[in-house]
Amino acid sequence: MEEGSLRCDTNISIRPIGQKEFGTKVEIKNINSFKNVELAIDYEIKRQAELLLSGQSVRQETRRFDEGSGKTVLMRVKTDAVDYKYFCEPNIIPIKLSDKFVEDAIATCPELYDSKMERYLAAGLLPVDAEIILTDPDMAAFFEAGMGEVKNAKDLANFLIVEINAYLNKHAMKIKELPLKPAYLSEIVLMQETGGLSHKQCVSILDKVISDGVSPKEAKEELHIEAQVSDTSTIMAFVTDVLNANSQSIADYKAGKDRALGFLVGQVMKASHGKVNAAEVSRCLKEELDKR
Repeated sequence: MEEGSLRCDTNISIRPIGQKEFGTKVEIKNINSFKNVELAIDYEIKRQAELLLSGQSVRQETRRFDEGSGKTVLMRVKTDAVDYKYFCEPNIIPIKLSDKFVEDAIATCPELYDSKMERYLAAGLLPVDAEIILTDPDMAAFFEAGMGEVKNAKDLANFLIVEINAYLNKHAMKIKELPLKPAYLSEIVLMQETGGLSHKQCVSILDKVISDGVSPKEAKEELHIEAQVSDTSTIMAFVTDVLNANSQSIADYKAGKDRALGFLVGQVMKASHGKVNAAEVSRCLKEELDKR
């Protein structure tokens, strides 16, 4: 617009608070920039408000915006609504819709964006996550297919938004072209939720399912992935060994250095070859550090 290759018109009408009828419309022609659109609207609202507050009426007219004065200027007065082309199109046959037709159309209409958004938010999704999924109807359908099969819909949404979207972007494909059944993704999410597998393990399973076309169970077996150990006594044995070998990290933790805890968690995971639950490791470490 600023280059002069595009112009736009804007229509302004205001009405006093409490008035049911719409106000008289004024058209501002050939505005040549987004900034001038803003200035013209602001000025015209103020102009019409001053007229109404002083007891005068707003005329139906066409105006232009003068950049020098920052005001709208009268071009011509519309003496009749026909000037605005308020008449039936003679080349189009009138269509009369029965009440039943309208009611049936509403009843058979697919679930709309706002309704889905409300339902997704109620299921625990963040607004930004729900919006990403709803941007693509095919992704929304994929999500819907597995939504009822998992314990937490947010976990399924996370896999879709992060891992699945990354794969789609990398291979320049749409989700309807993805060689993955919605039921398989739900099964992988359940492995994380109730099967004792970490997110990283589940991502490895997902990658193999997509690349090899196997089921999640087959992928888990072929990758020799086992559920992480959450048994407190087993984890505490690793924790004790690591703490005994890292007295400086204990001192650092006591001194308020948060990174010390992350280091100790890493040492336990390394000692256990990643077979223990990291969240439980962190809890056990904090508990044991508080005793020392």
